[in-house]
Amino acid sequence: MIDVQLILSVLGGIGVLLILILYFQIQAFLALLIASISVGLIAGMAPSTIMDAMKTGMGNTLGFVATVVGLGAIFGAILEHSGAAGALANFFLDKMGEKKAPWAMTLTGFVVAIPVFFDVAFIILVPLIYSLQRRSGQSLFLFAIPLLAGLAATHSFIPPTPGPVAVADILGADLGLVILFGFIVGIPAVIVSGPMLAKRLAKITFIAAPPLDEEPKETSKNPNLAIVLAIIATPILLIVLNTISKTWLKVGVLINWLAFFGHPFMALIIANLLAWYFMGIKKGFSKEQLLKMSTQSLAPAGIIILLTGAGGVFKQILMDTGAGQMLANAFADNLSSPFIFAFVMAALMRVVQGSATVAMITSAGMTSALIASANLSAAQLSLLVIAIASGATVLSHVNDSGFWLINRYLGLTVKQTFKSWTLMTTLLGLSSFVITLILAYFV
Repeated sequence: MIDVQLILSVLGGIGVLLILILYFQIQAFLALLIASISVGLIAGMAPSTIMDAMKTGMGNTLGFVATVVGLGAIFGAILEHSGAAGALANFFLDKMGEKKAPWAMTLTGFVVAIPVFFDVAFIILVPLIYSLQRRSGQSLFLFAIPLLAGLAATHSFIPPTPGPVAVADILGADLGLVILFGFIVGIPAVIVSGPMLAKRLAKITFIAAPPLDEEPKETSKNPNLAIVLAIIATPILLIVLNTISKTWLKVGVLINWLAFFGHPFMALIIANLLAWYFMGIKKGFSKEQLLKMSTQSLAPAGIIILLTGAGGVFKQILMDTGAGQMLANAFADNLSSPFIFAFVMAALMRVVQGSATVAMITSAGMTSALIASANLSAAQLSLLVIAIASGATVLSHVNDSGFWLINRYLGLTVKQTFKSWTLMTTLLGLSSFVITLILAYFV
C-alpha cells in the first residue's frame, strides 16, 4: 500500500537537497544532512529519533568507507608522484605501436584510474595525447576520447576508487564481486564509448593540440613497469581471491588467512607499503616527501568520506521512516525494477546537480532502502552497484566540473564538448547499464 505521507517525505527530501545545492550553493555534505532531516520531519519521526538515526547511519557507513578511501588516496598519491601514469602510457604505446595508439590510451586510462583520481590522472596524461596528435596529424579526439573513456569507466566501476567503494558499502555488496563485474561490464562499455566513438568523432571534427608553451610539464621518474603493474594489481587480486575462496574452500586455517590478507583494509595496507618502498624510497623520495604527499592526499579523500557518511544518514532515515519498505513492496515483483530504479535515480541526480559522487551516494541510499527486504543474490547486489555507477556517469554537462576540465585541456568550444565528452559519458553509462541488466538475469 502506498503511503502518501512517506512519498511526500522522499520527494520533499530530494527537493530540499537539490534546492540547497543548486540555488543556495551549499556544500553537498551539509545539504545531504539537511535533506535527511527533512525526510524524517515530513514523515512524522520524533526529533530525537531523527538524531539517533543520523548518528547510526553515519557511524555504520564510515567504519568501512573511511578506511578504504583513505588508504586508496595515499596509495594513489604515491603512484601519481612517482611518474607511474606516464610510464604506463609509454609502455602500452611502445608495445601496441602508434597505429593502435587509441587502444593504448584506452588501456592506459583503464589501468591508471584504479589507484589515481580521474582528474589528476587526466592532467598527468594530457601531454602524451598532445604529443600523439602532433606526431600523427590526426584529430585530438582520436586519442583523448579513448583515454577519457578508460579513466571514467574505472573511476566509476572498479574499487578501490571511492565511488564504487561507497556505493558497495551502502548496499552491503561484496567488494570482490564488484571488482569482477566492474571489469566484465567496463571493458566492452569502454570499447564502445572509447576507440569506436573516437574514430567517428575524429572523422567529423579536427581538433589540434594547443601550442607547446601551453603544454603542462610531465614529470616522470621512469619507474619499473613490472613493479608498477604488480603494485596496482596486488590489492585487486587479494580482494578478489578472498571473494573466490569463500566459494571454493571450506572453513579452516587457509580461508581465515585469505580472508585476512584479502580484506580491503589489509590488501590496501600491503599495497601502500609496497608503493612507499618501491615507488618512493627506491625512486629517491625522502621520507619527509612521502609523508607530505600522503598527508596532502587525505584532503580530497576527506570530502568523499563525509559525503558517503551523509549518504548513509539519508539511507538510515529512509529505512527508519518505513519509506524503504514501501518502495521495496512496490518493486518486489520485478527483478529488473531495482536496477532500473537505481539507474534512473542516479542519472536524474547526475543531470540535475552535476556531481557523479553525490548522484551515486544519494541514489545508493534510496536504492538500499528499496532492496532491504528484496531477495537479491550477492552477484545481483554487486551488479546493482554497477547500475548506480552507470546512471551517475551519463550526461555530464555544464554543471559538472569534469565538463569544464575537458573543455579547457582539449581546447574545445562548449558545443564541441557536448558532442564529445557529454556523448562519451552518456554512451559509457547506457552501454554499461544494458550489459548490467543482461547479466542480472543470469547470475
